Amino acid sequence: MTKAPMAAADAVDMQAAAADDVEQRTDRVLQRVIMPRDTDPLDVRPLYVDEPDSAHVRVSSRRSATVPKSGRASFATYFNAFPASYWKRWTRLEAVVLRLEMRGSGRVDVYRSKPNGDIVHLQGRPVRGTRNAQVRVEFEISLMPFEDGGWIWFDLFTDDATLEVVEGAWLADQDLPRQRLAIGTTTFNRVDDCVASLLALGEDPAVLDILSKVYVADQGTQKISGHPRFAEAAAVLGDRLRVIEQDNLGGSGGFTRALYESLELTGPDAVDQILLLDDDIVLEPDSILRASSFARAAAAPVVVGSHMLNLQARARLHSMGEVVDLATCYWRPAPDAVVNHDFGRISLRKGRRLHKRVNVTYNGWWMCLFPREVVQKTGLPLPLFIKWDDAEYSLRALANGFPTVSLPGSAVWHMPWTDKNDATDWTAYFHLRNRLIMAALHSPYDVRKYLLRNGLRIAIRRLLSMEYSTVAIEQKAIEDFLAGPQHLFDLLGKGLAEVQQIRRDYPDAQILASAREFPPPTFDMVRAERMLKPPVKPVIIAARASKALVHNLSKPDPAAGNRPQVNVPARSALWFLLGNLDSATVSNADGSGVAFRRRDPKAFRELSKRVVRNYRRLMRRWPALREEYRAAVPELTSVESWRRIFEK
Repeated sequence: MTKAPMAAADAVDMQAAAADDVEQRTDRVLQRVIMPRDTDPLDVRPLYVDEPDSAHVRVSSRRSATVPKSGRASFATYFNAFPASYWKRWTRLEAVVLRLEMRGSGRVDVYRSKPNGDIVHLQGRPVRGTRNAQVRVEFEISLMPFEDGGWIWFDLFTDDATLEVVEGAWLADQDLPRQRLAIGTTTFNRVDDCVASLLALGEDPAVLDILSKVYVADQGTQKISGHPRFAEAAAVLGDRLRVIEQDNLGGSGGFTRALYESLELTGPDAVDQILLLDDDIVLEPDSILRASSFARAAAAPVVVGSHMLNLQARARLHSMGEVVDLATCYWRPAPDAVVNHDFGRISLRKGRRLHKRVNVTYNGWWMCLFPREVVQKTGLPLPLFIKWDDAEYSLRALANGFPTVSLPGSAVWHMPWTDKNDATDWTAYFHLRNRLIMAALHSPYDVRKYLLRNGLRIAIRRLLSMEYSTVAIEQKAIEDFLAGPQHLFDLLGKGLAEVQQIRRDYPDAQILASAREFPPPTFDMVRAERMLKPPVKPVIIAARASKALVHNLSKPDPAAGNRPQVNVPARSALWFLLGNLDSATVSNADGSGVAFRRRDPKAFRELSKRVVRNYRRLMRRWPALREEYRAAVPELTSVESWRRIFEK
């Protein structure tokens, strides 16, 4: 049910209302109406404005757009529709106000959606202005019907004149407390991306208005201070910016530094919110304001996460929300979350699955905001170097009474993980070790049978696929987990070097520029194509696995050691093909190079024995290890423990 429009809001002269300007009311602004940058590619426009083929909206600034004569434009878009169900569920607001400053003539209509995507018209009114005089139009909409889902948006229509949105915003129905924000990021030799993000922070006065500190943990050998535009970023951010050069402690060590430094600020310098940003993103600055406003309006403290948009296909929403399945100890899309949605093809109003409210258990740290209270009561992150630190932290925060919300309309562009090669490269060590730690700390189930079955299956597939280096570092991951939590801080600084040293001993970890560096393959391509058909029936799977096992224990063809039998694309590097070959070049997932995999019966036998031995130990010691890791959490996450690391 909607409330009646605010009484004196049909047309207010801009000069009379200057003191109440939207830009000055930072205590009430929840979400501004925004347009793409001049430098943005055209494919981002569907995230900001939905344009019929017959009408093209003219964007004149980041806040202004004009609908042509006899035109229509909808702001039922990712960045300009209001995700009402999230504000209803998690904040103390009862209504939201849409305020538009406009020039020209036309009509404004306000709509909402239901959780199933059905559309309901709420309010509408004509705008009777001129090109030279601004008028203000306001609508107040109750949040009552949005418990399970739904968005609110507005459409513009014109007849014989143009209609310009000079600026607009979604406002709270009550004042919100002002809070001070610190931003933390960490970087390792991504100087261009990191400096670009710093410049983006400085381009919006509203962001600077709430921003107290910007911490950059620079852990690389190429320092951002040497970048040609660093001085420009430093000048804009002023004394807010602090660059901390430290050893490479991974993402967890870099992000923890920002959280640690923020907690160290006390008295008048204390900050109320701490926002973590990845270094390899493209930032939409308004996302920061939205996350901050959501935290300020929350009925109780929550972790506020932001969505991931696809950096390579800019109109695609890659991640809408994730959960950790504690029975399998893997992350996956949250129930009802939409994955890889293309707004350039299916708009918000047509994407019926986009309207349910999604509940998550964690949010990736490409962008995530923490109220100070959450960090004080939850502690700092675990010293995990990289991978699973974000999921583990949200699970720990939830155990302390602080849920995570992934907020639509707040997002950054980031390279999707589907285009990375971290299933088989050096990060495989951290994936497995840290997943075991997360399971030991947070799973309420006895996951030993699943870990055994899943772990052996993956190890066998890797061995049959000649991924010996990955098997070796995953066995190190299990062994380091078995060594107990007391070694985690020691491994924080040296774990990566040890993993890289192991990988140097295996040819499948050596990346070459292209398969052109080798003679043409010798294998029958038609036969290889037939072998790519995956076995489905258990009997056939067992038969093909047995055949591949026998093949891997036999002596390889000497000629295959210098000449690959086949060139295999990354997506075709499957055990039921590679398990019957003696060598192959296999492309990286990102297409940047190839690895020359060669069958080695000795490595196959030694690693197989190590796999069996380690999983026996893991199953036997799991109950005791759970207790050890849980008891160690207060020490591992304390400010004092991390202070000793940083002071080194």
